[in-house]
Amino acid sequence: MELSTSALDGINEIRKIDKSNMLSFCVEAPKHYREAAKTAEKISLAYSKPANIIVTGMGGSAIGGELLKDWTRDKAPFPIEVNREYSLPAYANKKSLVLIASYSGETEESLSAFLDAAKRKCMIYCISSGGSLLEFAEKIGAPCLRIPSGMPPRAALPYLFVPMLMSLEKLNLVSSVSDSLKKAVRILEKVSGENSPEKPAKNNFSKTLASNIGETVPVVYGFGIYRGVAQRFKQQFNENSKIPSKWEFFPELNHNEIVGWEEPGKLAKNFSTIFIRDKSEPAEIRSRIETTKTLMLTTQSKMFEVWSQGKSELAKMLSIICIGDFTSVYLAILRKVDPTPVKTITLLKDRMKESGTKEKIIRELAKIVAK
Repeated sequence: MELSTSALDGINEIRKIDKSNMLSFCVEAPKHYREAAKTAEKISLAYSKPANIIVTGMGGSAIGGELLKDWTRDKAPFPIEVNREYSLPAYANKKSLVLIASYSGETEESLSAFLDAAKRKCMIYCISSGGSLLEFAEKIGAPCLRIPSGMPPRAALPYLFVPMLMSLEKLNLVSSVSDSLKKAVRILEKVSGENSPEKPAKNNFSKTLASNIGETVPVVYGFGIYRGVAQRFKQQFNENSKIPSKWEFFPELNHNEIVGWEEPGKLAKNFSTIFIRDKSEPAEIRSRIETTKTLMLTTQSKMFEVWSQGKSELAKMLSIICIGDFTSVYLAILRKVDPTPVKTITLLKDRMKESGTKEKIIRELAKIVAK
């Protein structure tokens, strides 16, 4: 069923539910990207050109790596891999640049990957607000960037993603990052204004989309530079809206996912499908999207389109992310759920402490420092 948008037009009602003001991070996204660019100017890297780049992190700290991978796909003449494991892939060596992103600096998996990178003598660069990661990075002399603390990791995306972009520019591996960021921020100012809490639902795309999704499970379909964007969209539904969600991307989904809509029966009415669109999308992708939509018309699934804004690829990517962030928070408010707390993640981390894995990693890092 659809949820009424009326609750989204009362600022006081929004504040009662959004107690930690997650919406402020959506509204102030342009400011955060500007500040992230200024912070990233401090980056100083004396490394030689790497043979490959491995971005290692988890959750909100890892999605920046996916965005980096998508944005650089037709720009960087070297492979970029996003690592979400305790260890690095077998090929990682002294010619690998390992970008370790952990907002808290205490993420167990990231600290373990950092330990692995140090043992293999990889080129290391750390991005964090503090914690054990920066502590040990400084002790072993690995370059690192301290970013502002006090935010939910998912809201700190500008401070985690922008330094990754600018580190590649500092190493002369890609160009025009600074110019692309300036253009992207201008588009973000527009998108943020169009979807702000003050804008009534009838003129607010994100509020309307949240209302239309209602009590269904959102499925986000991306393509190309919007592959990681679709994943971010899905993750924001998980963490902000507190609902199940999934994501896929073209053309791969046309070789498996699409069959799932063939005979879904009554199940289909429980889903909403969100297609990420671009006025400049390749003809072959446009054909696949339109054909997929046509094939899905026989189901009871709701279908929506979210169109990117701007001309540069970075601006387009960030415009969709901004809309996704707003939509996920508005959906939380409609469901009368505070978007900020992530109780399940906190509970899981507490239980994981009992295994003693993190303490073991810290001891191993201390041994490296002592050598």
